[in-house]
Amino acid sequence: MRKRNPGSVLELVRHASMALRRARCQDRPDSDPDRERCWTELFEQLDLNKDGRIDVNELRTGLAARGLLRTAVEEIVEAGDTNQDGQLDFQEFTEYLRAQEKQLRLMFRSLDRNDDGCIDLSEIQQSMRSLGVEVTTEQASRILQSMDQDGTMTIDWNEWRDHFLFNPLHNMEEIALYWKHSLMLDIGEHLTIPDEFTEQERKSGFVWRQLMAGAMAGSVSRTGTAPLDRLKVFLQVHGSGAGRASVWSGLREMVREGGLTALWRGNGINVLKIAPETAIKFLAYEQIKLLMKGGKAGGTLGVQERFVAGSLAGATAQTIIYPMEVLKTRLTLRKTGQFSGMADCAWHILRMEGLRTFYKGYLPNILGILPYAGIDLAVYETLKNAWLQRNTASSADPGVLVLVGCGTVSSTCGQLASYPLALVRTRMQAQATATGSPQLSMLGQFRTIVSQEGVMGLYRGIAPNFLKVIPAVSISYVVYERMRRALGVAVGS
Repeated sequence: MRKRNPGSVLELVRHASMALRRARCQDRPDSDPDRERCWTELFEQLDLNKDGRIDVNELRTGLAARGLLRTAVEEIVEAGDTNQDGQLDFQEFTEYLRAQEKQLRLMFRSLDRNDDGCIDLSEIQQSMRSLGVEVTTEQASRILQSMDQDGTMTIDWNEWRDHFLFNPLHNMEEIALYWKHSLMLDIGEHLTIPDEFTEQERKSGFVWRQLMAGAMAGSVSRTGTAPLDRLKVFLQVHGSGAGRASVWSGLREMVREGGLTALWRGNGINVLKIAPETAIKFLAYEQIKLLMKGGKAGGTLGVQERFVAGSLAGATAQTIIYPMEVLKTRLTLRKTGQFSGMADCAWHILRMEGLRTFYKGYLPNILGILPYAGIDLAVYETLKNAWLQRNTASSADPGVLVLVGCGTVSSTCGQLASYPLALVRTRMQAQATATGSPQLSMLGQFRTIVSQEGVMGLYRGIAPNFLKVIPAVSISYVVYERMRRALGVAVGS
């Protein structure tokens, strides 16, 4: 009896394995009566008031009850509502599902590169790489696990369809964004690490629409919390001379001196500096990343490298826009009628104190970026990864609310570490407002604060700073989501 070549045996086993997978993963035809019956049952369950139509609220409630809720239910209704009555009847509902399945099938086949009827780990990585998005094996595993219902670490057509059927994504680029993107929230402090964007996103203008949405959210958020921000600066500068100045007494004093509008002093320039700071930081971050990669456009940076690149980008942005920081402090602390506006304040500083005044407090400001950025990023990544490890079976994407929570906690920890430097910076920026007062250096300010107010004096004004975090995050989140939709950068995540 002739011995079979071991190589041919392995080949037979491989072909048999692929045949079994193909049989298991074989997708059913569009006209499957079981699918039609399932759609009928689902429509009846979603139609809560039994009027033969599904509106946005019914769809949101019904999908949430099944663990299928997506934030873009309005887009689902809008896409399927052919008669423009704001609701989906049964025909519109089934037509939407049929069209959605057709698009999902095309995307599934583009991912299934070896045409075996299933998507595996390497195919996800290859497809993401072809779209300019590098993902690690661990990240690809999380993506896979979020859809894998039977624990095989492969995705068949049914699992793919069930996962994305009620998510209005139209092509692989949007799927990639759904898997990749997080959220940029501005709460009036440092924006540590800019978001990562692909080459295609840069060319399409997606980047600038995303940055614009973030800048608009930051503007509204800062305006909404401006009284607390001004109170923080007021307590930082006047803490030692204000006796037992508290949040309420500080607010009363500001209103007594200049009326309700006095609570928003300095907010104009605070909002005005968001756009240039965000743009400069993003451009600097991209260039620094390129230098760190040795001029190669591909690949991604690790957490430590992103920290260094983000810190350097933040320092670059702060160096360029720092005169606006000094102006903001002076305008925030000004008395009624002291300056007629930003230009008058800038001219007064230049004429009376010289050009160097625009960089008072620059050293503690730059030094403050490092502990803030390091702790902010470390805590953020730790919390996000802890969530992913506990929830990989249900989702590969933490989602907006989880990221907001991680960002809020990490930012708060970063502020605790860097606050003394921020306080010293503000005191140095405001020194000339007290006529004849000594012009103290950074170390001189530290010594004076500790000797006169104790160590806790280094945290003067931190209460209103913490009070503004939750409203700032909430406002920023709502405005950011609405702006993303208005600018066409919502990806259904």
